[in-house]
Amino acid sequence: MDVLAYCLTKPGAWQDEPWEGDIVAKVGDKVFAFIGDGESVGLKCGRNREEADELVRIYPDDVSSSHYIGRFGWNRVYLGGKVPDDEIRELIDLSYEAIVAKLPKAERPTA
Repeated sequence: MDVLAYCLTKPGAWQDEPWEGDIVAKVGDKVFAFIGDGESVGLKCGRNREEADELVRIYPDDVSSSHYIGRFGWNRVYLGGKVPDDEIRELIDLSYEAIVAKLPKAERPTA
């Protein structure tokens, strides 16, 4: 699955490299997917750690709390594991929607 290509289909999404070698997908000035090396994707998977841990419980070998921002509901989802591609696309959609909802209304993309 080409995660970056899917992310860039979202309205207003764009690719950035805020740190050398770390590719991210943004909407407005906010990251909604940390692509990194292509082995995993970092996504907002809940409003808080408790909600995001539901996915960790379902896929303990393929989903983990993201370093530094995990307490805010971000998970690292490994690609090519037990998490099906259609579920990864759904998680990208949810992460995107969560970040768009935090943007000021004037900065939210229109579909």
